[in-house]
Amino acid sequence: MHHNCKEKISRLFVLIAIISVFGCKQTDRIADEIAAIEIDLKISRFDREFAEAGPEDLPELKNKYPFLFPVQYPDSLWIKKMQDSLQIELMAEVGQAFNELDAIENDLEDLLKHIVYYFPEISVPQVIALTSEVDYNNRVILADSLLLIGLDNYLGADHRFYSGIDRYIAEDLDQKFLLSDVASVYANQLVKYPDNRNFLARMIFYGKILFLKDKWMPEASDGEKIHFTEDQMLWTEANEEEIWRYFIENELLYSTDQELGPRFLDPAPFSKFRLEFDGESPGRLGRYMGWRIVRVFMENNDLSLREMIILPAEEIFKNSRYKPNK
Repeated sequence: MHHNCKEKISRLFVLIAIISVFGCKQTDRIADEIAAIEIDLKISRFDREFAEAGPEDLPELKNKYPFLFPVQYPDSLWIKKMQDSLQIELMAEVGQAFNELDAIENDLEDLLKHIVYYFPEISVPQVIALTSEVDYNNRVILADSLLLIGLDNYLGADHRFYSGIDRYIAEDLDQKFLLSDVASVYANQLVKYPDNRNFLARMIFYGKILFLKDKWMPEASDGEKIHFTEDQMLWTEANEEEIWRYFIENELLYSTDQELGPRFLDPAPFSKFRLEFDGESPGRLGRYMGWRIVRVFMENNDLSLREMIILPAEEIFKNSRYKPNK
């Protein structure tokens, strides 16, 4: 009996070893296939070309970037912009912070290889760096085959240009989140916003987007994907059970109360439980919980990303058998 038991245990170990080796091999194979995808990505420095241009260069710029010069704006407006002292200062700061974009180019290339591997129909865009007068709601714009990146939105939380902006927004305006923002615009094109507006459906919508980032940005930290600082990430992980209990006890999952968006899903200085620990909590905690549910679901179900993004939230939740980390 004793010998038999030992034999069973050793067989089990062999089986576990085989499974883990197979798992690693598959991961390696995917990584190799992604690395083999050829993408030649170049970022056009419209920000720099515009900064160095004079009125006489305007026709050439308009010819090269017609889509950046809407017809309804007269040339006089662009010339004024070239000579505006605040614009000149903004462009100089961006030029200094982003003297060269080689590292960003490499990161973007890697991100796009991952995206194209899972969704081959997505074409490699023409990437253009520009300044957007700190239009932080549109840091990255994806329009057809154009990817526009407003570099003036990535100068770091403490930059003097952001002194009038709410702190929780300024925290986001950092180069470490640039790649994550690009991933978000692609994910938003793939994942449909739910028709069912209950809280669970909206949580899982964001969970799907964050799970795509897991696959597309394997080197990034969870904080970079969801835009949390290290402290916010630690707080959230430590309080996962409390957050979940609050959602369940207050019957929020199937609530269609639109206030739940500002309270738990939208960027905000903190999540609004209306409890004493509010001040410590980061905003967007509902997104984090949706992410946890999707992650657990994907660990337990053999589905492609394409299949996962179209699954109803309710199905993902029920089949995830999610239990919060204690």
